Amino acid sequence: MKASNIAQEGASRRGLLVGAGKTLSLTALGLVAGGALIDTAEAKKAKKADPAQDIAVLNAAIALEHEGIAAYSLAAGSGLLTPGVLQVGVTFQSHHKEHRDALIGAVRTLGGTAVEEKALGDYAEALNAGSLKNQEDVLRLALKLETGATNAYLGLIPALKDFHLLAARLAGDEAYHVAVLANALGEPIPKAGFLFGA
Repeated sequence: MKASNIAQEGASRRGLLVGAGKTLSLTALGLVAGGALIDTAEAKKAKKADPAQDIAVLNAAIALEHEGIAAYSLAAGSGLLTPGVLQVGVTFQSHHKEHRDALIGAVRTLGGTAVEEKALGDYAEALNAGSLKNQEDVLRLALKLETGATNAYLGLIPALKDFHLLAARLAGDEAYHVAVLANALGEPIPKAGFLFGA
């Protein structure tokens, strides 16, 4: 995938995540830092404040994680993957489950209800899974979704201020997934820098 394509890929995912709320409070993001909830005085204050905007943004992120988990389930059940590629997909799916669980914990700590996952068939339709005919098709879909997730989390970094590390860690995981998938597809190393976030 060309560097310009990687930068453009997933703009809708980033827009959904950032558009769900103009800013996330430092408290909401701090709750998810490091993938574990923290119980601080700020967290207690956040419960008293109106956290609706933070919950909306966190739920948009959860929805994206649900989509990624479903995509890897569809890939695993497709019968199109070699055992080695299947194992990579299962591992990446476990990463997305950890991300989802941390985000759900943050929503609950803020007194909200996490967005539910859809039925697997709904994701299959939305992702046009019926068009996948071989391992390369599956890998290209995964690469597209992981690139979108990377850009989505990078889009949150400016809103995080003191907790920008959270979004950077999530984006780092997604960028790692992109690198592995691009390598599996035999994509050349991009010659230009700034592969994500444009």
